Amino acid sequence: MTRLTFTTRILKPLGFGAALGPLVWLGWHAWLLAHDPASDALGADPVKTIQVTTGLTVLVLLLLTLTVSPIRKLLHYSELIRVRRMLGLFAFCYVLLHAVTYFVFDQSLDPGLIWSDTVKHPRIAVGFIAFLMLIPLALTSTDAMVRRLGKRWGRLHRLIYLATGLGIIHYLMVQKLDLRVGIPYAVVFGALMVARSRFVYQGPSRGPPSPQRGEGDRG
Repeated sequence: MTRLTFTTRILKPLGFGAALGPLVWLGWHAWLLAHDPASDALGADPVKTIQVTTGLTVLVLLLLTLTVSPIRKLLHYSELIRVRRMLGLFAFCYVLLHAVTYFVFDQSLDPGLIWSDTVKHPRIAVGFIAFLMLIPLALTSTDAMVRRLGKRWGRLHRLIYLATGLGIIHYLMVQKLDLRVGIPYAVVFGALMVARSRFVYQGPSRGPPSPQRGEGDRG
């Protein structure tokens, strides 16, 4: 079996299933809660459970997205690039669900409540900025946009570094700066930045990879 076959027929479907797992888990427990409101299918605070689950899933997926390029360069595994866009788009889906849960179910789409909560808890602003940064990355993740933007595509998608860093800061602030729960994410992120600078950005930039070879994936 070639690497390309293994990547497209085994690794990518496995990654898709794993990334879909938290959403399936939330959907199943939401269904149980809808049919039995007295149950604790999503815990004592269902909204918080959804926010925590989606938020941590976003961080894990963003870190995995950033892991692709160092591994690809280190192992000379160019076919691995085919899973990167999938991971990035899943990360955006979860961050969108995370934001909708906050704005709709937590704050009832009330601008006054949202503003007062943001002023009282700066972590909301940090998380919202990270969310905004991921929007253009998702919108420009297609091969057509890679070709249209040219070298600008690569520069634009470097926002993922800042968005991931802000996401980790947001999580630390949510945990009231409890480093025991947040520092592992920060350490992994720092290690990935060092690895990417070592294996990815040696020499002049060559712009975004060619979508015709499956290289137009996000990250």
